[in-house]
Amino acid sequence: MKIEKLNENKIRITLNMEDLSDRNIDFHTFMSNSIESQDIFLDMLNKADEEVGFNTDDCRIMIEALALNDGHFILTITKFEHKNEERTLSRKKNLHIKRKSPKLNFDKTIYSFESFDAFCDFCTFLNNTLHERQISEFAKSSDLYEYNSNFYLILSDINTNSTNLDYICSSITEFAHFVNSSELFERKIKEYGKLIIENTALSTSLEYFI
Repeated sequence: MKIEKLNENKIRITLNMEDLSDRNIDFHTFMSNSIESQDIFLDMLNKADEEVGFNTDDCRIMIEALALNDGHFILTITKFEHKNEERTLSRKKNLHIKRKSPKLNFDKTIYSFESFDAFCDFCTFLNNTLHERQISEFAKSSDLYEYNSNFYLILSDINTNSTNLDYICSSITEFAHFVNSSELFERKIKEYGKLIIENTALSTSLEYFI
């Protein structure tokens, strides 16, 4: 993570996928209005205060979040001082996040489950809260691999227009850990891991294992 002070009221923060992985959050959760993404933005504001003296107490905050095709994120943060109005002590209430994203093709997203039972628990949760069609439209393909005693779910061609995108991405983190989905790591899983279910891991598990 790199923090640059552009002027007294504006900074720029550059992040990459590894920065998100270190915080156990994936791209979709980060670009949503989830509690996790709000907390990360507030943590970054605290770090900006410590590193470059960008203090946002008693200020309204606007964050422009831009996702780039190379997996990097550019955050431009602007603060506005309150004038002639009642101040609030909660920065979270004053946090306005404007997200910009080009038409990205996030071909792969990988999650690690500690056991096959944990993966089945996730599928059971989806089955109890969503219809099968809502689950199937989330990703065109889902592969399940076993590697080093963990189970890896590789989701391909994720539908970023799905109305359940934020819900599924935030729910899965209750059962699994987001993995930095680099091509090298994916190749390692496919070369040294054991393929359990190809292409239809979610639908097959919903049909046979819950």
